[in-house]
Amino acid sequence: MTAEQVGRLAIVWRGDVQARKAASASKGRMGPLFDALAEAGVTAEAAVFCEELREEFRQQLLAVDGALVFVNPVDAAGDRSVLDAVLYEVAEAGVWVSTHPETILKMGTKEVLYRTRQLGWGSDCDLYGSAEAMRERLPGRLADGQTRVLKQYRGNGGLGVYRVALKSPGDASTTAQVPVITQHARFGSEPRELPLGQFMTKMEKHFVGDGRLIDQAFQPRLAEGMTRCYMVGAEVAGFSHQLIKALLPPPPEGATSEQARPGPRIMHGADASEFQRLRGLLESEWIPAMQQLLDISGARLPVLWDADFLLGPKDAKGQDSHVLCEINVSAVFPFPDQALPRLAAAVASALRGSRAARA
Repeated sequence: MTAEQVGRLAIVWRGDVQARKAASASKGRMGPLFDALAEAGVTAEAAVFCEELREEFRQQLLAVDGALVFVNPVDAAGDRSVLDAVLYEVAEAGVWVSTHPETILKMGTKEVLYRTRQLGWGSDCDLYGSAEAMRERLPGRLADGQTRVLKQYRGNGGLGVYRVALKSPGDASTTAQVPVITQHARFGSEPRELPLGQFMTKMEKHFVGDGRLIDQAFQPRLAEGMTRCYMVGAEVAGFSHQLIKALLPPPPEGATSEQARPGPRIMHGADASEFQRLRGLLESEWIPAMQQLLDISGARLPVLWDADFLLGPKDAKGQDSHVLCEINVSAVFPFPDQALPRLAAAVASALRGSRAARA
């Protein structure tokens, strides 16, 4: 089957006006993806998004059969509000979009931790829909001696994620003046002490608009690392493991900058032996249950997404449990090279369906 028969794909990432004009399929970190798509018969082109050239970008997407999007929820250039409006529009016109903004709202925000808390990957989790709800319920959780992690509704790279605990775990006081220790998950952040009331006031900014905070129990095995499961649709396409430093105590005084940084992300294929139990749970139990709970059809699952897991308590048989930390659907990159053939085949299949539907 020729590329013209399979379909045309726009690969979307964020840039400025100059980056859009200079974009080329033969350059940059997306090169291997373009190559894999070409082998699958897909004609791919760069589609750099910037708000200033919104209409030009929209017309480009209307002229192709599908769009594969790699744009973070929040970064220095802004949020996705303008981009998502365009994606909604072109999807309504019949262009296949992954990930569709509607699906992002169902599974690609931190709220998924609360909505799926009863699944096998779930944990002790709460949702604060307002500052009043946070002020009513958070102090009681801290007074129980718990360490909590508050996560903003949409974000990436540790932005808006905070660890918080009472300075004196045995302090049953819930007054605004009780001291807490808090730490932002952004790289380089260090623990700070401040009154609980002041901390909650700082958190109020996360309730602007449709904002909310998800409150998840801190996982004591965080220092053992995070496993990222890369998915193509409902199937695992690879793994990575990384020793992370976010929310952990800073290195001792005199440590090198390298010691403060997270460890390298080690990539693995889908068949890596150490991850097969987790793979089985994902494919046979957790993903189907998530789809049913969140009403996400197979066709609306992202063609590329990932789920991050921390180690939870061992079960009665001494096996590790796994706790969902977040799901990423907006900008999954990098990913294992081993996932490329499966991803390209899934994109080709989606584009054939898109062309047939629009014919």
